[in-house]
Amino acid sequence: MRVITGILLIFLVMLQYRLWFGKNSVPDYLALEDEIARQQADNNKLIRRNKLLYADTDDLKSGVEAIEERARNELGMIKENETFVRIITQKPDKG
Repeated sequence: MRVITGILLIFLVMLQYRLWFGKNSVPDYLALEDEIARQQADNNKLIRRNKLLYADTDDLKSGVEAIEERARNELGMIKENETFVRIITQKPDKG
């Protein structure tokens, strides 16, 4: 009877070792859960960015107003017979 108990105890120790320190152990599982959470957060950021880009391309495809706005903001273009005015404010002197 002691031999069987000893063998079962050895098996229990071996299984516990694999559970805590072996391949695919509990720490590996927890590390993978953290990695999955980080990847899901990154994916959500990319999904939001893609939605903004899709909305921007839809605006560019559908109307002239979006193209005109981009030309004004990014390229500094103005329409014919339009006057460009830039207002520059002075920063107060620190003294």
